[in-house]
Amino acid sequence: MKRFIITILFALAMLFPVSAEIQAATVFQDLQQDQEYTEYKGRVLSSNRERPVGSAQLTVLNTNIATVTNADGEFSLKVPSNLREAIVRVSYLGFESKNIALEYFSEEGTEIFLDPSVEELSEVSIFQAEDAGKLVRTMLSKRGDNYLDQNTNMTAFYRESIRKGRKNVSLSEAVIRIHKKPYSSSRREEIELIKARKTADYDRLDTLALKLRGGPYNALYVDVMKYPEYVFYIDDISDYSFSFDEPTQIDGRYLYVVNFEAREKSAPWYFGKLYIDAQSQSLVRAELNLNVDNRSIASRLFVSKKPGSTRVYPIEVKYRIDYQQQDGKWFYGYGSADLTFVVNWKRKLFNSRYYVHSEMAVTGWKPDPGNVNPRRSDSYIKPTVVMTDDVSGFSDPEFWGSNNIIEPDKDIQNAIDKIREQLD
Repeated sequence: MKRFIITILFALAMLFPVSAEIQAATVFQDLQQDQEYTEYKGRVLSSNRERPVGSAQLTVLNTNIATVTNADGEFSLKVPSNLREAIVRVSYLGFESKNIALEYFSEEGTEIFLDPSVEELSEVSIFQAEDAGKLVRTMLSKRGDNYLDQNTNMTAFYRESIRKGRKNVSLSEAVIRIHKKPYSSSRREEIELIKARKTADYDRLDTLALKLRGGPYNALYVDVMKYPEYVFYIDDISDYSFSFDEPTQIDGRYLYVVNFEAREKSAPWYFGKLYIDAQSQSLVRAELNLNVDNRSIASRLFVSKKPGSTRVYPIEVKYRIDYQQQDGKWFYGYGSADLTFVVNWKRKLFNSRYYVHSEMAVTGWKPDPGNVNPRRSDSYIKPTVVMTDDVSGFSDPEFWGSNNIIEPDKDIQNAIDKIREQLD
């Protein structure tokens, strides 16, 4: 039976030149020797309602070790065994951060409760800004001062999943190395694939398979402060309207919350919220949504390849990015994207819905002392990469070794368990 392929792009990558050809990623062995480590697992919960806190950051202070919780509030934190007296900071927007001794953590079942911030922030005298648009201009102009100003090697964990209805049909995971450039530089960043595992169960898709092109680059390009041109044209920021929402805080820092939207509603442009540090005017979080009311234009933004007998268009597009701070400098910490696509076949009564989720968390970082133009190895991947069709690694529960990863959500864990059963 002929298999039809739909290839999806991310709108944030649409300004990059891309090839029409589909290129498969190659799995490379871990380039770092595994070291002795202890793995701690548990959940982060809200203390007042005991609800899980997803995407909470856990950072081992005075190190470059970090991870984030999954949507169920679950985490896995791998720490070198010689760090016995370490302190772990747990933080999330709108909650009081906690510094917790590593000795509190257990290898299974650790529970951490965060208290919601209760201070009446609107009355805090530090909030002086009166013009939301001017504040955003200042935020963008300070990226060279407030964000990393040197080449940095970042270790990150990336996960990408595609569902048709409630069925997981494609799952890709990877540990990567990001060659991060200074935020003041116009140079684009590159990614090395260190270790990966990928699979796709296209038997569940009848005659249609949806693939995502770009892999980890999709999550990387969500970095608004590195690539502001994908959301704002700085010289034309007047094309957007800005307004203040209720302020909040994180890590004891007070944050403005700025709502924004494009004045012109006919084209697919972005709206959402910007969380800006009141003291330094640094962007701490961005939540972006794409206006996809015009289905024809939105389809052209995303759909690179499809059968002629189908209509494919997005009905929901959401992005998010969180930044971390160390030594007074902010940098990319976590990015995610959620897209929902409708596929209509001609002469068929019912349509299909596909859900694409992509997320990436930086789990380690260090200055890059190498050459400005290092020699490229075969482990570098292109922005045109499509991560599918390789089951390597799923049979090994210890596949990731000492690398920190995002714990799988329940539905992803179920998919992984089914893959292992099939391999057995």
